[in-house]
Amino acid sequence: MELVLKTNKINKFFEKPVKFHVLKDISFEIKKGEFASIMGKSGSGKSTLLYILSTMDTDYTGELYLNNKLITGQKHQELSRIRNKHIGFVFQFHYLLSEFSVLENVMLPAKKLAEKSLAEIEHDAMEKLKMLDIEKLAKQRASRISGGEKQRVAIARALINNPSILMGDEPTGNLDSHNSENVFSIFKRLKEEEGLSLLVVTHDEDFAKRTDRIIQMEDGRILD
Repeated sequence: MELVLKTNKINKFFEKPVKFHVLKDISFEIKKGEFASIMGKSGSGKSTLLYILSTMDTDYTGELYLNNKLITGQKHQELSRIRNKHIGFVFQFHYLLSEFSVLENVMLPAKKLAEKSLAEIEHDAMEKLKMLDIEKLAKQRASRISGGEKQRVAIARALINNPSILMGDEPTGNLDSHNSENVFSIFKRLKEEEGLSLLVVTHDEDFAKRTDRIIQMEDGRILD
């Protein structure tokens, strides 16, 4: 089975105010098309781990592989390119630029990657909006749409470069049950129809139970 993400004995220390061992020997893998969730109490290291997996935090020991390539130790610029091209990210808060239109927000990561023409990027962005059933919002300002719609726009933006894996940090944490259900359905569809791998940190047990696998964390370790 093809692996999208793999970690080998990742350890992380916080040095201040006192030395604290926050992640301890984290080893696991995510297969292509797998929808996994990470659960654990506050302070168990979930978000810290996600920042390392998404290449935003490079201050750790151990190895991180993405698509069977060693990512650990790559230069800052290369990590930025890898992150933009291969990792889609959905946060609890959508982080849309309110003065931009929905379409412009979705296009941003592809413009940054600069591998396609503007016309192609716009076409791709419309396709993603159609896939998530919000193409009618394309010209709306991001500040004018509802919370549930904003989260869908954030998902479309995360998908614009056709990433290998979609990572989420409490992506339903700010939504009511109806919109949480929508987000779950979208993620499940991406897994089933697009073969996308998903890794989601969540406090929502109902959400986690319906994913393929729950990675349980406690005190900086993964419980078997």
